[in-house]
Amino acid sequence: MRRFHNRREAGRLLATEIARYAKCPTAIVLGLPRGGVTVAYEIAKALDLPLGICLVRKLGVPWHPELAMGAIAANGVMVLNSDVITSLGIAKADIDAVAAAERQELARRERAYRGDRPAPDLAGKTVIVVDDGIATGSSLRAALTVLRQQSPARIVVAVPMMPGETHALLHHETDELVCLLQPVPFFAIGAWYEHFEQVSDAEVKTLLQRANPSELRSGLHSFRESLQLANQPSDSVLPLRN
Repeated sequence: MRRFHNRREAGRLLATEIARYAKCPTAIVLGLPRGGVTVAYEIAKALDLPLGICLVRKLGVPWHPELAMGAIAANGVMVLNSDVITSLGIAKADIDAVAAAERQELARRERAYRGDRPAPDLAGKTVIVVDDGIATGSSLRAALTVLRQQSPARIVVAVPMMPGETHALLHHETDELVCLLQPVPFFAIGAWYEHFEQVSDAEVKTLLQRANPSELRSGLHSFRESLQLANQPSDSVLPLRN
């Protein structure tokens, strides 16, 4: 089974599988930061769709952070992997401690990636949720819980790979599940990429700006208007605009 060269190649291959959504006026692509945004960017670019983010944080086992015991998302959503928690005997206090730290990181990323911009309105939209791979599915299930609260018309999950048992679990939680590989044995997400470098916050912000240049122009326009208003004399009258 051939590995993906990198996340960008995985995104381009996924785009061919969901090409029917190209230029759909009610569709949006949401990447799970950070690595999922790189994959999502290639999909959004190929299909000419807007790109956004869906913020979730994995809850790693305290002594083995790469192993997910659950995940959190916005609005207080928490999804726990009861099999992992029970088999390893993880105490509630340990779960609460990890969750508290990850909530802080979730808030930091919200500020870093969105700034003052509101989250996109997803009501009635076709939402294409993208990650760079899925292992246990905890993070994605947390994301799906948050997204369903926003009343989208359809949720499509598109990922390069996941284990077969995770595919069976998620199949009934989405309207459409697109997965290119179900390796056996699975090992880990990074094992199925030739290049699996860490993605930085700066890269995520750059990709979001490239995919949505109108948002960047709008932000610059608002910034310039704020500067103009700040430079107006306090007793001046601003002209009305048509």
